[in-house]
Amino acid sequence: MGGTPRTVSLVTLGCARNEVDSEELAARLAADGWELRGEGEQASVVMVNTCGFIQAAKQESIDELLAAGDSGAKVVAVGCLAERYGADLASELPEAQVLSFDDYTEIGARLDDVLAGQRKPAHTARDRRKLLPISPVDRSAARDDRSAVRAPWIPGFGARQRLGSGPTAPLKIASGCDRRCSFCAIPSFRGAFVSRPPADVLAEARWLAGQGVRELFLVSENSTSYGKDLGNLRLLEELLPELGAIADRVRVSYLQPAEVRPGLIDVMTSAHGVAPYFDLSFQHASGPVLRAMRRFGDRARFLALLDQVRQAAPLAGARSNFIVGFPGETADDLRELELFLSSARLDAIGIFGYSDEDGTEAQGLPGKLDQDEIARRVEDFAALADELMDQRAAERIGETVDVLIENAAEEEDAYEGRAAHQAPEVDGITTVLSAVPLTIGQFVRATVTGSDGVDLVAEAQRE
Repeated sequence: MGGTPRTVSLVTLGCARNEVDSEELAARLAADGWELRGEGEQASVVMVNTCGFIQAAKQESIDELLAAGDSGAKVVAVGCLAERYGADLASELPEAQVLSFDDYTEIGARLDDVLAGQRKPAHTARDRRKLLPISPVDRSAARDDRSAVRAPWIPGFGARQRLGSGPTAPLKIASGCDRRCSFCAIPSFRGAFVSRPPADVLAEARWLAGQGVRELFLVSENSTSYGKDLGNLRLLEELLPELGAIADRVRVSYLQPAEVRPGLIDVMTSAHGVAPYFDLSFQHASGPVLRAMRRFGDRARFLALLDQVRQAAPLAGARSNFIVGFPGETADDLRELELFLSSARLDAIGIFGYSDEDGTEAQGLPGKLDQDEIARRVEDFAALADELMDQRAAERIGETVDVLIENAAEEEDAYEGRAAHQAPEVDGITTVLSAVPLTIGQFVRATVTGSDGVDLVAEAQRE
């Protein structure tokens, strides 16, 4: 290697699940003697943990890889885009070494090869769902037997090194997905659903708490499936109170509406330390569109689910994302979605335009809409979403909220944080006004006095 320093800069794109994977990669690299450099610092290798979710995310990943190459460093692509396209991506980006999830266990050695100028042939993309048994309950043995050909590496299930220092951290409870949504390619490159054993989740939660983390953000491709491959569909309900005894606040992400059971609602609205926060993957509200998406539900069922949640916890937070412009979507379908959004009182709403994803069923569906029409629908529903989120935030004026302080605001005696209904990065913030100095990582009880879009303003209550 000619004395070239073994230094690496790790760039993470995409979701919180990728953030966990990056911290696992960082731990492995540090154990192998690689020196981690911060963002913007010169390094001999830049490793980009890519996102392959939608076209905009894929383009951002490619742009980041090209920018890394311009820095003069050796470039390595890992993560979802790299896994999904493998050799095809390598041929398009010859300046980058493209690695698979299955390279993660030997990531230090892979980077040594890169530093030495030894290019490893990129993997051929494959459907990772086929690497584990079809039956979920048969996966535990295959997952644990790393010598078995069919036992793939499952990212997010190893030791971590924190790359940030904030009071919130994601904690991966599962990887992969067994659902077959017609628009989604994620299961094909993330693989079949595999739960992490509860003992491992609890051990990592204790480690994170020891690192100063006060809020755990549970992440996976489908949190409501947790435990099904371990023979216990109620395992999440059992795990949450145990996590609530470790961290000050526990938040669950990505709940499938069709899998949300009454017992889970009970735990999420009553267990100590568990935030009454419902990140529900609705995607649409029209029954016919949802059937075409290979999903379940409709406007009436979804509103009934939200009513169940609010009967248990009237102030519970709720958010969701929606796709407009799906093939065959009609004016009646859009009206159903509009009626649902107008009644749902969601705290956060994401609107996305449909786009074809390679290898998905929806790619071949009839009734495709042109891009201008999809863009118009996105614009219309994004404007409606903004209006409805503003209204929902204003409804919270007068409420008492517990805010986790994360930053000092620009104005004097003001601090930024998040209430229980606000997840990291996606759901807005609460600015707390306090005559008494506050510290990062502190929970403060406050009264909401105003709103600005999805963001709230609150005054700290006196002890």
